[in-house]
Amino acid sequence: MPVWDDLVGQERVITSLDAAARDADALVTAAASDTPPPPASKMTHAWLFTGPPGAGRVTAARAFAAALQCVSPDRALGGMPGCGFCDGCHTALLGTHADVSTIAADGAQILVADMRDTVRKSYTAPAGGRWQVILVEDAERLNEKSANAVLKAVEEPAPRTVWLLCAPSVEDVLPTIRSRCRLLTLSTPGVDAVADMLVRRDGIEPAVAASVARATQGHIDRARRLATDPRARERRAAVLKIPLRVEDIGGCLKAAQELVDAAAEDSKQLAEEVDTKETEELKAALGAQNGGRMPRGTAGVMKDLEDKQKRRRTRSQRDSLDLALTDLTGVYRDVLAMQLGSAVALANVEIQDTLERVARGSSPESTLRRIEAIGACRVALDRNVAPLLAVEAMTVALRAG
Repeated sequence: MPVWDDLVGQERVITSLDAAARDADALVTAAASDTPPPPASKMTHAWLFTGPPGAGRVTAARAFAAALQCVSPDRALGGMPGCGFCDGCHTALLGTHADVSTIAADGAQILVADMRDTVRKSYTAPAGGRWQVILVEDAERLNEKSANAVLKAVEEPAPRTVWLLCAPSVEDVLPTIRSRCRLLTLSTPGVDAVADMLVRRDGIEPAVAASVARATQGHIDRARRLATDPRARERRAAVLKIPLRVEDIGGCLKAAQELVDAAAEDSKQLAEEVDTKETEELKAALGAQNGGRMPRGTAGVMKDLEDKQKRRRTRSQRDSLDLALTDLTGVYRDVLAMQLGSAVALANVEIQDTLERVARGSSPESTLRRIEAIGACRVALDRNVAPLLAVEAMTVALRAG
């Protein structure tokens, strides 16, 4: 199936990327045959993918990378780039293509040390593919030094290098970088479209697909995880009970502790497999034999890996907390809709009794203050406030209303 199939509800974006991939083909062909390039190409060397969480920014960027590396023989007959089956498409989508480099933040920021080798690689010719593609998943997390390194590479790109930057909005990226990129803005896909994709691509039961799509309000990755991971459903169910658990200070503190503990356990489970694999691979590369002693002079390298893994676990815990806060915001959004008599569809119909109870026991003004308290908790976490302190402050504010 074509690489664009995972882009749910993004027809306009697909049209733009498909046209650019076709023109990219023409540019490569022209360079190989010493013929003039197309006069008006839709292809450019830097792209910025923006859109709300769950819209599929990284999915779109990776699909475009696959289309650029597509080596299907059908293309010579006018076939659409991005067949999804050839070696170029397959490895680009999996993240193993030699000419597709992916950069993601291990911690709160992308450090310049993480970008040096990638920037250096961006000036080299493709090893075997058609383009050298650099995909930055969290462009909003570039710090000053790493952003300046990217800016220099985007200002003076190599002829066959393409930068794909992903961020929630254009304001999250330096003006000097975004001014050199072609902007593509993705929109939140519809609930029905997400449910259809889960049924069609993942074999999820239609009723379950509809429920998780509605619960996540079009967030594709979260909907898929809720549909396939029982632990994720259990954690979400616990979050949905919080409005009824903050009736006294003891309940507030206990709910906060359980929320933080659940996020820490979630990040630990996600990190264990990756950390173990990384550590064993590095030990083997440094010459350690079958769990034996490490060679001299390698302690610093192992310490750097441990620091990187610690930053990643911290970020994973905060990301898990953020998902919980998103679910909690959805609860109070439903409560507010009930209080105002809005006809908007509820996201959490499975707890309608709880929503009605909270709505009867408070006013729209107090509900808005509770939503603001959740937002303040998010800001505190972004500023590296200790998670337990931030969440405790939030649960106490939820009680006060």
